[in-house]
Amino acid sequence: MRGLKQVSAGGVVFKKSPDGLKICLIGRRRNNQIVWCLPKGHIEKDESLEQTALREVKEETGISGSSVSPLGYIHYSFFDLESKRYVFKIVHFFLIRYQKGRLADHDDEVELARWHSLEEAIRRAQYPSERAILRKAAKKLRQYK
Repeated sequence: MRGLKQVSAGGVVFKKSPDGLKICLIGRRRNNQIVWCLPKGHIEKDESLEQTALREVKEETGISGSSVSPLGYIHYSFFDLESKRYVFKIVHFFLIRYQKGRLADHDDEVELARWHSLEEAIRRAQYPSERAILRKAAKKLRQYK
């Protein structure tokens, strides 16, 4: 049985606030618990990685932003029960500056979207590879503090 390859893109969205930089994480419900992660999703036809990241951020968080720089990518695999195949996934991430929108306007795929301090976002992010992306973002964000 052959595996499926999937490419996705997402973002680390940040904004300045009176009490420091804030990072947006999304919460999805898994096994009756909230799992915090970065917004991300599949590339649509004729989209660039950056366009996908901006669209997915808008859909999953309700907010819009502008891309500042690429942050690299993560990769992982999992078994998809629906297709009964292994999925080999690569997700490209971009650092995105918040421009407008409300977190309450996120789509139905997401249970919650919340702003967190950078340190809290790194602590709360469920997946080690996404925590590594957040640490890369932290280095680039030093200039915005």
